[in-house]
Amino acid sequence: MKKFRKILSIMLTALLIMQLGSVCMGAFAANDYKIVSPYENVKWSGDDAWGAYKGTLHTHTTYSDADDTLPVMIKEYYNQDYDFVANADHGITGVEWNKEPDTQLLYTYQLLIDNPYEHLTDEEFEQITSGKYPLYDGTIRNKEMTCVTGANEFNNLSLTKNHVNGYFLPADKGNGFPGAENELGYEQAIKYIEDNGGLSHINHPGDWLDSNSDMNNVNDKEAVEFFGNLILKYDSCLGTEVFNERNGTTGYDRILWDNLLMYTLPYGKNVIGFSNTDAHNTDNVDTSFSIFMMEKNDVDHIKATMQSGAFFGVTRRLRPNPILGPSNEIDAMNKDIPYPMFSSLTVDGHKITAGVTDATSVQFIANGTVIYSAPVNGNGTVTLDLDTIKDAASYQYVRVEIFGEGGLCISQAMIIDDGTAPLEFEAPKPTIIDTIINIFKGSKLYTIAIELIRLIKG
Repeated sequence: MKKFRKILSIMLTALLIMQLGSVCMGAFAANDYKIVSPYENVKWSGDDAWGAYKGTLHTHTTYSDADDTLPVMIKEYYNQDYDFVANADHGITGVEWNKEPDTQLLYTYQLLIDNPYEHLTDEEFEQITSGKYPLYDGTIRNKEMTCVTGANEFNNLSLTKNHVNGYFLPADKGNGFPGAENELGYEQAIKYIEDNGGLSHINHPGDWLDSNSDMNNVNDKEAVEFFGNLILKYDSCLGTEVFNERNGTTGYDRILWDNLLMYTLPYGKNVIGFSNTDAHNTDNVDTSFSIFMMEKNDVDHIKATMQSGAFFGVTRRLRPNPILGPSNEIDAMNKDIPYPMFSSLTVDGHKITAGVTDATSVQFIANGTVIYSAPVNGNGTVTLDLDTIKDAASYQYVRVEIFGEGGLCISQAMIIDDGTAPLEFEAPKPTIIDTIINIFKGSKLYTIAIELIRLIKG
């Protein structure tokens, strides 16, 4: 009898330990998390390695307000080793480079100042897109450059720079779209693009926010909510430009990007950060651009990569930033200095490892704060183990930045997924008063009056 009681006691104790272990494991699992990376499917090496394709999705010609013609711009991109280009003139939907787009009366002034409307010949178009066109030095590039059609920078008559880029639009959509001012203009453009089957991103938001005058404008709660709500409301709005041309009016848009990520991620929507030349002349072709990781360089893969975020942003010029760096201005434009780049970006459990080239330092950013940085002497690897970071489970995302003599390269956000179901987003419903104010602020009369007041005040 004693023996039976002893065996029963052992069995009950073992059962209790198993139950307690199960509870503990359940508690751990509830607090555990997974790092979801937009680069998880990229093949970094081997015979089936994906290509790293350089491109811009936002550039201009004399068909709108640029200084150089389409052939001059396209040939400059071709010679600077770009693999794809989307021409996004203001209010003019881009077509193949050997065709004339739907020209607008607004830009006929270009003809008066001897800036002609021009496009490539059929032969030039075929040779450039196949890589058979000679470079400036006479050699043959032997690498194709993809023409991305259907791009358009909306609100071409806007005075407040509330610009939105639309992509993959039909050639007859978006031409001459004037746009309202301020908040109303943003939403009108994004809605129009979505209604016509396109994708969009918000252009150079720091310009509209006037963050040059006050850096704290990128932290303004109402501004973050406004842009965040647009990105959440419209599935086709992928995100925002983080780098634009020389970053002259957008030096702090990385901070805004972090704020937007923290705002939208609880609702399950990532904010893709774009980097574009926005070039209006050939001097600005070597400014800001993207490196897309793709199996193949064609329009379908470019579109899919825009949506997945499997690409990196590079800028050659950046002002000092007291929050995220750099401490000193970066200016590597047109200096033939290699730009820093990722050779790989992988996740293993709670570890993120960045393979980098032409780098001086690497930093990891989570929830708007630099959580780890390390120096690099050219090429190498840097690993962040989140298990060594206190409260890492509370992060919403981690992204990586590489500084180098040739500029700054950034990754997209890698999401910290703890299994929590996303919140359901409900777009704010404006009151009648809010609607009236929005319409008034969206008028040209209001905008001109505000500008006149600013001029009078000096």
